[in-house]
Amino acid sequence: MAAVGRGTLAESGSERQHPTLSSNLRRGCRSRWRWILFALVMTPVFCCGWSLLIYLIFPPSPTDILILGLDSRAGEGAAARTDSIMLLGINPGRLQVSLLSMPRDLFIDVPGYGSQRINTINLLGEQAAPGSGPALLAASIQATFGVGVDRFVRLDFQGFVRLIDAVGGITIDVERAIVDDAYPTEDGGTISIRFDPGLQHMDGERALIYARTRHTEDDYQRAARQQQVISALAGRLLNPLVWPGVLAAIGSSVETDLTIGDMLSLSVPILANRGRFDQLVIDREWIVGSAQGHAMPNLERLIPWLRPRFN
Repeated sequence: MAAVGRGTLAESGSERQHPTLSSNLRRGCRSRWRWILFALVMTPVFCCGWSLLIYLIFPPSPTDILILGLDSRAGEGAAARTDSIMLLGINPGRLQVSLLSMPRDLFIDVPGYGSQRINTINLLGEQAAPGSGPALLAASIQATFGVGVDRFVRLDFQGFVRLIDAVGGITIDVERAIVDDAYPTEDGGTISIRFDPGLQHMDGERALIYARTRHTEDDYQRAARQQQVISALAGRLLNPLVWPGVLAAIGSSVETDLTIGDMLSLSVPILANRGRFDQLVIDREWIVGSAQGHAMPNLERLIPWLRPRFN
């Protein structure tokens, strides 16, 4: 017992005699933990930096994605007209994202069917063979515009609502007041809706109304609003916390041939642009009339715009 006491006293006395040594040990310990913390923080940053550099040197191939919003409610299936049609062009090598909206009343060439209204093509394909609507529309776009579609995304109203809700809603800058006294409801009735100008946060149901209403505006203005929604949705994807919910919504409510690998590789340009895409709506300035009075795409004007942005 006495020996132990003497040893303890001796050690205490040694610390008092050598305060510099004890202080150096404590500083060394703190310094070591700082380096460990620095390594833990910087290692993923370093790895991400190298991954991005490799991605830019050896980028994935450009990909064009057909986005179809069906004019159908839950349980009605895919044999329906399309309420919105967009073409999303992603060029990873240039970190470029382009978005083209096609109005529902546009007539284009359909293989085997001749000139048809574009919003009926998905229905024609589904009536011929279930599941072939996107393929027929993709073939029609290639025949008319010379753009090869690589992938498709098809969703109905409920899928749209779930996707917006999965990211926690979106914020839209409404440019002007929108009033619709005859907005259609799922039970076949109508309601009155209103959007005042200014920034507004919208959940899935509200965003769907904003994207669909058209009684006080034409289809071209509606297409521009749909592009706003897509851009806002892409901006919300910057938050990795929403990714699990988005993947769950896609798995349960969205039909697509995009793979997980596609989503990961194509997400880099979308996130890098923060939802600010190169956008065009095919409106009256990009349309010519046919002999039958149909609205046809003005290919002389459109092809130069499409060529550097899509395959």
